[in-house]
Amino acid sequence: MAEKKNKKNKLVQKLTNHYRLLIINEDTYEEKFNVRLNRLNVYLLVSITSLLLIIGTTVLIAFTPLRTYIPGYTVPGLKKNMVRLKIKTDSLEKQLKINNYFVKRLQMVLRNEITAEEFEKEYNKRIINPDTLKLNPGKVDSLLRKEVEEREKFSTANSKKATGLDLINPVKGKITNPYNAKTKHFAIDLALKSNSPVKAVADGRVVFADWTKSGGNTIIIKSPQNIISVYKHNNKLLRSEGDVVKQGEVIALSGNTGEKTSGPHLHFELWINGYPVDPADYFSFN
Repeated sequence: MAEKKNKKNKLVQKLTNHYRLLIINEDTYEEKFNVRLNRLNVYLLVSITSLLLIIGTTVLIAFTPLRTYIPGYTVPGLKKNMVRLKIKTDSLEKQLKINNYFVKRLQMVLRNEITAEEFEKEYNKRIINPDTLKLNPGKVDSLLRKEVEEREKFSTANSKKATGLDLINPVKGKITNPYNAKTKHFAIDLALKSNSPVKAVADGRVVFADWTKSGGNTIIIKSPQNIISVYKHNNKLLRSEGDVVKQGEVIALSGNTGEKTSGPHLHFELWINGYPVDPADYFSFN
């Protein structure tokens, strides 16, 4: 027991014994630098330095482009680009085969091996018309569609919160013609009094402000987060193409201009990420 205690004391003494590191001029023996150390301080310094190097290396690999030079890591977006190029390559290969077939059959027509009517009939068979295809869903596909429909029933109410969009109403009014994708009415019509103020639903830039045959005085605004808002049938436009507008700013006065209108109202469209959405899911117009 005493022997173990003596060994422990010797180890502690070795770690805490102080040493002095001197740097002297060899010619004049003048002392240039000195530092007092012990083994414990040296071990701690080496450990902390190693830990900092490990943390620094990890941060560089995880949060900087340097990781792309390490085997196993890929450039961001590379996989997406590869898939896009693969799809494009397949389409080009298919089109090339059709073109080669066309040239081959055309040469046969020129050599009088087949008639022009036969050529046209055979060539048209190779071109698939999507409208003639009967794509009936299978059992698994039907179950998946049903599941998606059930989820969408509960997702509409929270769509505004889920997208994180900060939008305000363009106007307050009664919906006379709701959004209907089946009839390609990608908007809602709101009955208003003439010259009612129409406001921008979000900050953005005016990309179109002019008269159109069907929509009358129309103004279109492109906002951040890939949002496009369309306002048609206005009596007067208060902003021009290229203007920057703020959310809530009056951009037009409602009216009854254009051919496709039967009374003063606002035709309002909302597009997000290039797709039309039902404005009623994002606004309360009453």
